[in-house]
Amino acid sequence: MNIRRQLEDQEQLVLSSHACFSSRSRGRLHDEPPCELRTAFQRDRDRIIHCKTFRRLKHKTQVFLAPTGDHYRTRLTHVLEVSQIARTIAVCLRLNEYLTEAIALGHDLGHTPFGHAGEHTLNGLHPGGFRHHIQSLRVVDFLENQGQGLNLTWEVRNGIVKHSKGYRDILPDDSRELPATLEGQAVRVADIIAYLNHDMDDALRAEMITESDLPDHLRRVVGDRPDRRIAAMMRDLIAETLRTDEGRLRLSPMMQEVICGMRSFLYDNVYRNRLVHSEFEKAQRVIRELYLYFLEHEFPAGPEPLCLKRRPPADAKEEKRLHRLVCDFIAGMTDRYALDLYSQIFMPKPWSVL
Repeated sequence: MNIRRQLEDQEQLVLSSHACFSSRSRGRLHDEPPCELRTAFQRDRDRIIHCKTFRRLKHKTQVFLAPTGDHYRTRLTHVLEVSQIARTIAVCLRLNEYLTEAIALGHDLGHTPFGHAGEHTLNGLHPGGFRHHIQSLRVVDFLENQGQGLNLTWEVRNGIVKHSKGYRDILPDDSRELPATLEGQAVRVADIIAYLNHDMDDALRAEMITESDLPDHLRRVVGDRPDRRIAAMMRDLIAETLRTDEGRLRLSPMMQEVICGMRSFLYDNVYRNRLVHSEFEKAQRVIRELYLYFLEHEFPAGPEPLCLKRRPPADAKEEKRLHRLVCDFIAGMTDRYALDLYSQIFMPKPWSVL
């Protein structure tokens, strides 16, 4: 009995014609026998959940650096919230829920310690630049599984590398900027729906803003609570996509304006807040000094890096390779590992010899 084939047959009966079917995947980087129990996208989801990089997300910053409060979001809770929103969208539009979940859980695997502060710093230090969505693809293709990668399907890899928007359009008209699958597009939109609402919730908890600070015209459209705002945004996306039925996701012009308005509000009042920004500057100094240090010294072989040896002078080719190694090493760190390592290397220790 082949359970996978039964699941693939069910997809043909249930999913929309716009969905991505597991049996029609464009394949993996390296061929391997299919699983008898799980579809290709279920397998990808499981590989992501079980990888070490995924586990490290629990100690990586979302907005507030190395939060000590139990209720602040981390990068791990962010990807879980993105997954929940994206899966709801997928179910309502009869898309492939397993593909959607795999992309959502893997989309931020390449994020640095200290959130976008770390990303910005590595982008300036690494000669090739640094973007977390490209690093996420590098993680699943080359870095995980002791350098063997996770060998994910093309559709999951495409969704991961095309999820990021920055301050650009959420669903641009140029299809080349979008994920090739609607499942990937669902994650792209779910990402901004999730972070707008949970970052605002965290900022409220930190008493950086109040609910009444959000402009009235935005609250009138999406409500005055996170659950109402998330529901309003999802309803608009689902209704507009079903109405147009053109093989891509759509938001109404009004909802696009509201989402962009909320994003601007958070940038102005939270992300660029003086208190948050001052901590980001400290975090950037940690990343910068660790990066420059490890260009000249060996990586720690264990938990105590007190006897790190200096590297011999490198030629141009070796210098390029070292930059790549150091960038990968630091990008994979958690907040607390980076802080502990910085303290051990750069901070003086009390003399303990009797």
